[in-house]
Amino acid sequence: MMKEAIGKVRGIAHRPVDGDAMIEATSCQVIAGRGIDTENRKTGKREITLLSAESWSQTCRDLGKEIPWWTRRANLLIEGFPLVDALGKRLKVGPVELLIHGETKPCKLMDAQVAGLTRALVPEFRGGVHGQVVVGGTIRIGDTVEILLEP
Repeated sequence: MMKEAIGKVRGIAHRPVDGDAMIEATSCQVIAGRGIDTENRKTGKREITLLSAESWSQTCRDLGKEIPWWTRRANLLIEGFPLVDALGKRLKVGPVELLIHGETKPCKLMDAQVAGLTRALVPEFRGGVHGQVVVGGTIRIGDTVEILLEP
């Protein structure tokens, strides 16, 4: 498969248990068909979540305050391209391959974090995208993110 370079990993976060605070990391082990090894996500289309750094910056501007990106409860902060372009495609994140299935819709939990956050995440895929891990490995901050293209 050919590749098209599109971005970089700028942040990594995970939570061992649903509802727990997010923990930032410099790397994470990702398992095919499961997701990040320290998370308890269900297998399938939502094994890992990605958030656009540019969209998060716009969200903070709209809210009038700087908020840590992991407040969104996403696993990877990606810089360099609109995540809507990844829908239905296979991404290579460092050595890991992900199949991006859909938009991660903001839920009421966002307003429990910061008042108004749910509404601020609605436009333009600001809530990010979710996907399935096809090929596992270790993701590190600074890894390149590429869309894999069919030959």
